[in-house]
Amino acid sequence: MDPMEKIFGKTAQMTVLKNLIEHQNESTYLSGIAEETGLSHSSVSRVITPLIASGIVIEKPLGKQIRTFQLNMDNEATRLIIDFYNNINQMLG
Repeated sequence: MDPMEKIFGKTAQMTVLKNLIEHQNESTYLSGIAEETGLSHSSVSRVITPLIASGIVIEKPLGKQIRTFQLNMDNEATRLIIDFYNNINQMLG
C-alpha cells in the first residue's frame, strides 16, 4: 500500500493529486489522468475542481473543448504538498 494511502486512505482526490505530483512538470488531460489512475472521467473532473479553485492546479484551455491540467509550481501550498509527499514516501516507503 502506498504511504499516502496508509495515512489518508484511498480517495479519488488523493489519487488524482498523486498522479499530478508524479507528472509535476507535464501538462495532462482529464482523459489521461483517468486512464493512468483507473478513475472515471467524471470522477477526475469532480475532484480536480477544488484543486483548481485552491490554486494547486492550473487549468489551461486548449481550443474550445480541450482543457489541460498541471500543478501550479508557483503556489506555495503546491510546493509544500510535494515536499510532504516526497518526505512521507521516503520515511514510510
